[in-house]
Amino acid sequence: MPKETGRKVIATNRKARHEYLIGDTFEAGLALMGTEVKSLREGRANLTDGFASFDGDELWLEAVYIPEYLNGSWTNHSARRRRKLLLHRAELTKIAHKTREAGFTIVPLQLYFLDGRAKVEVALAKGKREYDKRQALREAQDNREALRAMREKNLG
Repeated sequence: MPKETGRKVIATNRKARHEYLIGDTFEAGLALMGTEVKSLREGRANLTDGFASFDGDELWLEAVYIPEYLNGSWTNHSARRRRKLLLHRAELTKIAHKTREAGFTIVPLQLYFLDGRAKVEVALAKGKREYDKRQALREAQDNREALRAMREKNLG
């Protein structure tokens, strides 16, 4: 059987880009059970409410929803269990120092397979204020309208 190659995206957290100002991003491995991997290979996961936190000197991914594997038996996993993130010690130290600063949190941005291994992209993020969110929406709407006007002018 040939080994998988490339990047296959399973889930993205679009809400995180709206709610937070994204800073540094890190690619982390996940310590998963077999039924979790099978469920992910079916393309089923949700990162919307997910976050990461430190427990001692280890980083844990929490509140990420990976549904139970339908064909699993008594070995099935809990859908919202804590999952350990696998990072280098230097990366963990850098993340720990940043999260001690006011306002920084760790959010998952994307869950994917890279060459057959489950990975999650986590980011150091700072929460946006309500007016920042409105301004970002307004800018996106203005850009869409400008592109629409240029397209109509070029076509017509």
